[in-house]
Amino acid sequence: MADTFSRRQYIIRSLFVLAAFGLIYRAFQLQVLDSTYKENPDATAIDEQVVYPARGTIYDRDGEILVYNVPMYDLMVTYNQLNEDMDTAAFCELLGIERSYFEQTLDKNWRDPRYSKSVPFPFLTQLSAKQFAALEERLYQFPGFSPRLRHARGYPHDNACHVLGYIREADQNDIKLSDGKYEPRDYLGKSGLELSYEDTLRGEKGMSLILKDNLGREVGPYKDGELDVDAVFGKDLITTIDLDLQAYGELLMENKIGAVVALEPTTGEVLAMISSPNYNPNLLAIGHGKGNPYGRLSVDKTQPLFDRSIMGQYPPGSLFKTIVALVGMQEGYLDPNRTIPCSGAYYFNGMRLTGCHGHPTCLNVEMGIQHSCNAYFVTAFREIVDGPGGFRNPEKGLDLFNSYLDKFGLGKPLGIDLPREQSGFYPTTQFYTDYFNKQQEGQRWNSVWIRSLGIGQGELQMTNLQMANVAATIANRGFYVTPHLVRGYRGSGVDVPIPDRFTRRNYVGIDSSYFEIIANGMEKVTVSGTARMAYIPDIPVCGKTGTAENPHGEDHSVFFAFAPKKDPKIAIVVYVENSGFGGTYAAPIASLMIEKYMTDTISDNRQWLEKRMLEANLLPELP
Repeated sequence: MADTFSRRQYIIRSLFVLAAFGLIYRAFQLQVLDSTYKENPDATAIDEQVVYPARGTIYDRDGEILVYNVPMYDLMVTYNQLNEDMDTAAFCELLGIERSYFEQTLDKNWRDPRYSKSVPFPFLTQLSAKQFAALEERLYQFPGFSPRLRHARGYPHDNACHVLGYIREADQNDIKLSDGKYEPRDYLGKSGLELSYEDTLRGEKGMSLILKDNLGREVGPYKDGELDVDAVFGKDLITTIDLDLQAYGELLMENKIGAVVALEPTTGEVLAMISSPNYNPNLLAIGHGKGNPYGRLSVDKTQPLFDRSIMGQYPPGSLFKTIVALVGMQEGYLDPNRTIPCSGAYYFNGMRLTGCHGHPTCLNVEMGIQHSCNAYFVTAFREIVDGPGGFRNPEKGLDLFNSYLDKFGLGKPLGIDLPREQSGFYPTTQFYTDYFNKQQEGQRWNSVWIRSLGIGQGELQMTNLQMANVAATIANRGFYVTPHLVRGYRGSGVDVPIPDRFTRRNYVGIDSSYFEIIANGMEKVTVSGTARMAYIPDIPVCGKTGTAENPHGEDHSVFFAFAPKKDPKIAIVVYVENSGFGGTYAAPIASLMIEKYMTDTISDNRQWLEKRMLEANLLPELP
């Protein structure tokens, strides 16, 4: 026991001796080896000052700037450097602040360990360059005040607010979860690309070592800045967005509720992504917007902060018939040349179950797509579901059908490089078993009861991004590339490639010849079918209308398309809420955007259509 006690005493004494030697060596280093204090006899302390990096710039696909850095200043104050005789009235007038703010900000509890009279603390934050310029010329008159350069964000265009996102000052939760990455007053991305690519855009903070005297006044750089750490600027983002197309689409969607997503089919690059209503991105820029712009936007009943392109989940309506036809043909339950009669509705055992509109008899799949026949696709869907197990055992058939939906990227996020993408939903056999069992214990379901899925209704939900991706899959005749918004990153003059997942082809397991049949039918839709207003001379457009049922009001107008038919350059979906038939608004808007993208203009004989879409006000009367 005594030996153990002696060993402990020896260890403790050794530690004290080592600590003493360390302090003596440090004192020797500072007073003898380091010439800094000899050259600056007034220096008594070294202050570590953070140097904030500039965030990366964000560009569109053609090099147009979408987001840039705006210099902004935090005005710091060191209390024990203040001059009692300073002209406080002039100081407050220069900054546009009240005398009461000046006094309250300097009135700190100096017994609180968070504050020190010799350590700078923020007096006024987020001063614009213009505000600081007015002060800078006279800053020498106000000892104790010093600037710290920061970088906020500016937007030269009023477009793509949901895509770009915004930055904010880190809150306590951000700091807590960051594992030391963020400190109070740091800025970070909170939505859109600013959030998704935060680690790429933010760069790395630097550090400047400044000598200070006993009053906290700056004497000069420590060791002439040899030990300073330079800030590393964030990397630039080169996005896939076509600014002209984005801006044009936003104009067409003014006074409408809905979304537009346009993709380049072969690459998965997002050409335009629009959610309407939207807002001017400058409203949420740091240092801009009087009052509480976020608060005003958040209580707006049209929900301008809600990104309907990836967060809205809707029934796809008749767009879904293309998938029903593809699965039916691939599995051999639907012959491409099959005739299915329609007498204005789908009938079962003499009962009229699902209505349809007047059209010629559909002699094949192409005509079924052309005229969007409900009877045709309810029949096809039921035969897929009943095929493997029969009418009384629909589980196998629905599981088979859903396996294709999974390959199309439905029922799960596609993985776009934006936060908060929703998954959509398709009902499974377990879902229906649980649902009907709740209605009546032991009750079984069958294909008749779930027939609405065959025409894109019922419990089925898709995001607009998923719908656009289905159009791109058809355009590619059987594969898609995960949609993405960034083409590459640029830092220090070097372009960095995007991740492999944004270049990999995802095949859906359906023969390309069946996609050709669907493309033929979709072309007929715009030539002599349900979307004649989407027809563009000299540009073969393949499209499909949908009228999605809305239990809360007017039906939703939806249309997806790709063009041209061969070697497609654009795939697009337009979803306009509460606006009726798909060919009335969604199809014209999509066709105008296709024409604008392909030709950079709108032909004279279609300008009347453009005018009509621009002037249409479809906003519902909200309580």
